[in-house]
Amino acid sequence: MTMSSYVGLDEIRAARELLDGVARRTPVEGSRPLSDLVGGPVLLKCENLQRTGSFKIRGAYVRISRLSADERARGVVAASAGNHAQGVALAASLLGTSSTVFMPAGAPLPKVEATRAYGAEIRFAGVTVDESLAAAARFSEETGAVLIHPFDHVDVVAGQGTVGLEILDQAPDVRTIVVSVGGGGLVSGVASAVKASRPDVRIVGVQAAGAAAYPGSLAAGRPTRLASMATIADGIAVGCPGDLTYRMVRDLVDGVVTVSEEALSQALLLCLERAKLVVEPAGAAAVAAVMDQPELFEPPVVAILSGGNIDPVLLLRVLRHGMAAAGRYLSFRLRIPDRPGELAKLLGELAASEANVLDVEHVRTGPKLHLDEVEVAVQLETRGPDHCAAVLDRLRAVGYPLDLG
Repeated sequence: MTMSSYVGLDEIRAARELLDGVARRTPVEGSRPLSDLVGGPVLLKCENLQRTGSFKIRGAYVRISRLSADERARGVVAASAGNHAQGVALAASLLGTSSTVFMPAGAPLPKVEATRAYGAEIRFAGVTVDESLAAAARFSEETGAVLIHPFDHVDVVAGQGTVGLEILDQAPDVRTIVVSVGGGGLVSGVASAVKASRPDVRIVGVQAAGAAAYPGSLAAGRPTRLASMATIADGIAVGCPGDLTYRMVRDLVDGVVTVSEEALSQALLLCLERAKLVVEPAGAAAVAAVMDQPELFEPPVVAILSGGNIDPVLLLRVLRHGMAAAGRYLSFRLRIPDRPGELAKLLGELAASEANVLDVEHVRTGPKLHLDEVEVAVQLETRGPDHCAAVLDRLRAVGYPLDLG
């Protein structure tokens, strides 16, 4: 394969010129916890701080800026769970054309409202991005509006590839770049930009295990559609690679790994607590992979935080899930005598163990309870697995029978 076969360095450099003054040159920040895991420098490329909260403005602007006057007069249409939607809406507004965006039912409300605020007309179709994309394609055929594909177009890939050029400028000694992957536009562009001058740099894509279309497609030798998807990382929940991006990933990307929902939650928690960066689950996928298998990544490593548009309600749920996965929540049930002062005695033991009580449920009736006892369900916040074990050991030592189920 030659670089000119797909989207090459010249196209990406031209895209960088178009984006001058439009897309921000986002910072890279060091991460001590990840560096300790890997055994060398790990940097975070903060596309969550990009305009519209993700890298998507890059590809959307390049694509729309290259439309003819007649095409812009007809308007543009796109499909997205939120990040591409916002990128298209802002780019269309900046370039003086109208935009219609199809979003799946259940798309995060902040992403819907932000897209509308950037000037797009919102329509809901289907429950996945693939279904919304089919609706957008029909709308394009019916109205003449130009479809701005979220990843499978040379201009879009060229725009996303400008992230790779920035990484080479900001971290010239990089050895490994880790990129979240949905349809593959970002990883394709980054791989093309980087491999043109640094073929020694390893490019690793990361997908959510519940929406991983690339491993099966690469094994099959062609883009293969998933039968179903289930992940909190809505930004990379794409059921089938594009033809262009599939070929580029196949030929330029060194490997694609998957991460669990627990890993995504823990990565988001690390970004928030240790890096002070708000990142959505899809945006944290690269960090999740580094946390999961640090031995796979030769330092210096750059992990791209691809987006930061997260619903506050989902953020709360994900943080709780991440804390539980990290062993910082402890839940159990036990029986205590039904006498005054017994609950206070239990809470005193928990206070002495320095655990923070989040919730207590006091149940007086139940088919398995004796007349003289009550069941107490407790949820605690702890400092980690060792602290959890210490709390349980203390309770057992003073005679409390625990049910951890």
